[in-house]
Amino acid sequence: MVKKKKAKGRNVHGILLLDKPVGITSNLALQRIKYLYQARKAGHTGSLDKQASGLLPICLGEATKLSGYLLDSDKHYLATCKLGVQTTTGDADGKKISETTVPVLTRADIESVLSEFTGEISQVPPMYSALKHRGKRLYQLAYQGIEVERQPRDVRILTLDLLRVSHDEIQIDVSCSKGTYIRTLAEDIGNRLGCGAHVKQLRRIGVGPFVNPHMYSIGDIEQLSEQGMPALDQCLIAMDIILDDLPEIRLTENLAYYMRQGQPVMIPHAPTEGLVRIYDEQQLFMGVGEVLDDGRIGPRRLIR
Repeated sequence: MVKKKKAKGRNVHGILLLDKPVGITSNLALQRIKYLYQARKAGHTGSLDKQASGLLPICLGEATKLSGYLLDSDKHYLATCKLGVQTTTGDADGKKISETTVPVLTRADIESVLSEFTGEISQVPPMYSALKHRGKRLYQLAYQGIEVERQPRDVRILTLDLLRVSHDEIQIDVSCSKGTYIRTLAEDIGNRLGCGAHVKQLRRIGVGPFVNPHMYSIGDIEQLSEQGMPALDQCLIAMDIILDDLPEIRLTENLAYYMRQGQPVMIPHAPTEGLVRIYDEQQLFMGVGEVLDDGRIGPRRLIR
């Protein structure tokens, strides 16, 4: 019998709100933070493009069990779009494929077009994306010069505001559902304006409940690491903040015991449907529960 290797690192639990810099991948940023925290387990909550900056929540330890809730949440971006130039990737990292004279556009002209992209819209995912086609990432095929047909996907643009206008650039503030490609949005807006466009700069400022939060740069964490692990751990926020929009359930010592054994429990005056946040008799976060058909609360994702 082959023994499993024991995972290295320390058991540290919580969420770090990282300000990812331009020029590195989300995975590289994740690995750097995991190393600095000497964490046994870490994961991020949805990639940012290499050329994008901003909020990348890093889940450490047991918080990784809840990362899916942030992955599925709405996002908030600031994007600067260069009008008149289209690129292979839809951003400034790609090669120029066309250049068109930008027509004279008033602020009202642009805002009228933006209004057409608010609400439920359909997007064709870009070839330079992490979606898979027959087991291969689309960007891998794109780098080989291969283009495949992609099915349109419905996404939701919650808000789309024009912040700044110059002759050949616009800056927009976008709040959107998961799965929205800002590069595709910029290209579609540019095409509707009659000149094409690409994303020149992209910064994420919100993920789920975190909107314009205080963020730490990798440099901040590197400096704090010189003071020891307690200084780093002060930067972490509690994992149950992710679930702030869920009703809260508090269990007695007896009910908490059965819940930890994986058994559903009956709780007076509990919600009648959906997911709930569960806390034990000491007000410690236990995880996520789900209201079952018979009214009991069953464990959905428990935290050790």
